[in-house]
Amino acid sequence: MGGAVSGGAAVGDAAGAATYPVVLNVYDLTPVNNYLHWGGLGIFHSAVEVHGSEYSFGAHDHPSSGVFEVEPKSCPGFIYRCTVFIGHTTLNSLEFREFIQRMASEYHGDTYHLISKNCNHFTDDLSTRLTGKSIPGWVNRLARLGNKTGAPLYIVFESFW
Repeated sequence: MGGAVSGGAAVGDAAGAATYPVVLNVYDLTPVNNYLHWGGLGIFHSAVEVHGSEYSFGAHDHPSSGVFEVEPKSCPGFIYRCTVFIGHTTLNSLEFREFIQRMASEYHGDTYHLISKNCNHFTDDLSTRLTGKSIPGWVNRLARLGNKTGAPLYIVFESFW
């Protein structure tokens, strides 16, 4: 399910410009994932790590940003599973800070939806904008499955508890 990578040191691209690593930190929402992952499923939370911080998206009842920042690999309420290297960005830390503030305005906490706009959709969007590469499909597979079948995701979740 992906290789482990960490660190935030700049490296050069082919033209010699500085680039910075972008990784995806994946967390288990439930210990049931220890069994589900054998079938290619799981209930995951994800966050993008760049410039020494981790960024994700969560729900709340207010029309303000649901994007939040935490220490890498220590998102409260979740069990860290693995880190997946996504690619590199050319945005330095100041440029990235301005970028994430603009992007956060597109992800209000009251627009969070388990199937159509969850933390994994956010990290996929962020990864794609930063690197041109998507997150691995297995991270959000259960939400896509719920979307395709039309089944409310909570019904799928309840069957595992």
